[in-house]
Amino acid sequence: QVQLVESGGGLVQPGGSLRLSCTASGAIFDIISMGWYRQAPGSQRELVAVVQSGGTTNYADSAKGRFTASRADAKNALYLQMNNLKPEDTAIYYCHAVQILFGIPTDYWGQGTQVTVSS
Repeated sequence: QVQLVESGGGLVQPGGSLRLSCTASGAIFDIISMGWYRQAPGSQRELVAVVQSGGTTNYADSAKGRFTASRADAKNALYLQMNNLKPEDTAIYYCHAVQILFGIPTDYWGQGTQVTVSS
């Protein structure tokens, strides 16, 4: 089992910045990707950014140029630096990891952290 705990959410004005953190603990091995998803009220959960184990990072179009995802494997951590935040970025942000467990990709989710962008 892998446990994921997010932190760093909060209230920020439009144009501001936030840095989200996700710390993984437990049976941390063969994690092939870690990423960030978000879910706004009344909407489906959507991908924000994913970092593959080889270092490749993919972003949603809405995040490109404003958000930067990074991993610190030595700390079992994943980060999301969010700049130039917009009201439409308001959502619960979830940390996600995929682990190969007995040859099967297994998903893990954190509990989420609220990000609110409002003046």
